[in-house]
Amino acid sequence: MKHLLSLEKLPRADFETILRDAKTFKQTRGAHKTQPLAGQTWALMFSKSSTRTRVSFEVGIRELGGSPMFLNANDIQLGRGEPIKDTARVIGRMAHGAIIRTYAQSDVETFAEFSKIPTINALTDDEHPCQVLTDIFTFEEMRGSIAGKVVTFIGDGACNMPVSWIFAAAKLGFELRIAAPKAFQPAPEILHRAGGNIVVTEDLHAAASGADMFYTDVWVSMGKEAEAAERIKVLGGYQINAKLLKLAKPDALVMHCLPAYRGKEIDEETFEAHADTIFTEAENRLHTQKAILNWAVA
Repeated sequence: MKHLLSLEKLPRADFETILRDAKTFKQTRGAHKTQPLAGQTWALMFSKSSTRTRVSFEVGIRELGGSPMFLNANDIQLGRGEPIKDTARVIGRMAHGAIIRTYAQSDVETFAEFSKIPTINALTDDEHPCQVLTDIFTFEEMRGSIAGKVVTFIGDGACNMPVSWIFAAAKLGFELRIAAPKAFQPAPEILHRAGGNIVVTEDLHAAASGADMFYTDVWVSMGKEAEAAERIKVLGGYQINAKLLKLAKPDALVMHCLPAYRGKEIDEETFEAHADTIFTEAENRLHTQKAILNWAVA
């Protein structure tokens, strides 16, 4: 049985399978030869709000022949304190797979252990593996293999997005630079576990120089709203803008996992100049989620 809980635990061969299949699913949308989820019901259990993740998984499940069942925390007994392992043992006897978007990474891992059904991490505070798989697929669709390239992450380097990028870089052989203030840099223990060619620095210009891609995320992630004022103050200089982009390669891509807050992590001019890439990246969530689902049941 396969689970996608963390990119740290995903073998390189499975990275390659998912990326390859995402391309096929995009090319053949509406004309799939097989329905790998035919007759299956997949539970989407979301404690955090979502646009792209929910829509892409619901549409993807339907296009692969299955039926999605959306459950937020208020719909089920988890919202009233039922242990995750008990919920898992119930859902596992009724559904064929689960997609979970929540706060604690341990909840996703516990669910996978006790449910005995394929489980996909659709975002936790620790990682966002589905998004980074999509981002890599998008990069390779536009620029070819990501191996040997330079990806520069700018902003909050300790949140779930850069952590998933760290594990991906080590597996796929590209250089990852994380430009972030000291207080928002990834834990040394994560860097040590991952290995790979990863540079963490406060020097925004050094991180941007010669990059093949710039990437950013919101400064105030879900669950961090109480820290908003301090985060905005400390991260204020770590913005993707036209001036910084001049330091990258001439054909550098700019990506954002969305939603984007113009004037904070990215300025309006740069966002709109690269909107086609960013919204292709958003569209590619659908094709990559289908590849993940197909991989999970293969």
